[in-house]
Amino acid sequence: MTDIPDESEPTLYLIPTPIGNLEDITLRAMRILQSVDALACEDTRHTRKIYERHALTSPPIIFPCHAHNEDRAVGRILSLLRDGKSVGLTSDAGAPGVSDPGQRAAAAAIEAGYQVVSLPGASAVITALTVSGLPIPAFTFLGFLPRRPGRQRKLFLAFAEAPSALVFFESPFRVGKILAIAHEVLGDRPAAVCIELTKKFENIHRGPLSDLSEQFSDQKIKGEVTIVIGPPIREDSTKGETSGLLGLP
Repeated sequence: MTDIPDESEPTLYLIPTPIGNLEDITLRAMRILQSVDALACEDTRHTRKIYERHALTSPPIIFPCHAHNEDRAVGRILSLLRDGKSVGLTSDAGAPGVSDPGQRAAAAAIEAGYQVVSLPGASAVITALTVSGLPIPAFTFLGFLPRRPGRQRKLFLAFAEAPSALVFFESPFRVGKILAIAHEVLGDRPAAVCIELTKKFENIHRGPLSDLSEQFSDQKIKGEVTIVIGPPIREDSTKGETSGLLGLP
């Protein structure tokens, strides 16, 4: 059993931020954003938009924590915690540490014995899975795929027999090629290409990988892309039906 976090103790708060629509933030996240003594952000300009949109009072200390300065930023976070301060940590979208900076800061704070609290919030992964309409008995999150086609094939092959959906982020410039490789390795599974989730021009394309790979072979895309591929499909010989989960009825 885990005790309720003691907010009087020096604490590192991992604060999810909206993945697009700035209304997608919790009341608790807004309270913590105003109450921390310092805030580490992947991009301070991006996070300030949340403060402005919701008329929040920003903390006295705001500094960057991104892939290029993470060592220095982690040191500053630990220094603030040693001084008894509470520190918030945000990435540009979604949860810090999930395909974004933040994991190293969390690990360092835990190792140093400080309280680390993660808040629930917006997630492109969960949003894409639910809007896909696909059966999701379980799912595997692959983050951003490797750049080289050979490594992409090996990754898909490693999960080809797993009884779960696959979800990953992709560059808008490689969607057609990725879908073609997925079709080649995984077969003609149902999938969904989710573009600009929660934003004004949100667009969801659903269909078998064969159709989607052809559709996006020469289609230009703008914005952020999350792709969901359904679990393996098998024919149920006793019922004459198709099941979306390998090895289960």
